[in-house]
Amino acid sequence: MDLSHEWFVGAAKSFGLFYLMGLFILITIYAYWPSLGGRFDKAAKSILDDEDGPVQRKKTEDTPCR
Repeated sequence: MDLSHEWFVGAAKSFGLFYLMGLFILITIYAYWPSLGGRFDKAAKSILDDEDGPVQRKKTEDTPCR
């Protein structure tokens, strides 16, 4: 068996393809797991709960020195 550059390139591409497909399947299963739905909903809404409007910053020249 001749281990040429083309053989290594083909093996790397095949391994990478199957690796990424497996990773995609695992991430999809994790994202749609029923018991984790509440955690994802809470995370999605938590960004909006803390903001009542734009940030009001005090000017440093208006605060008295201590």
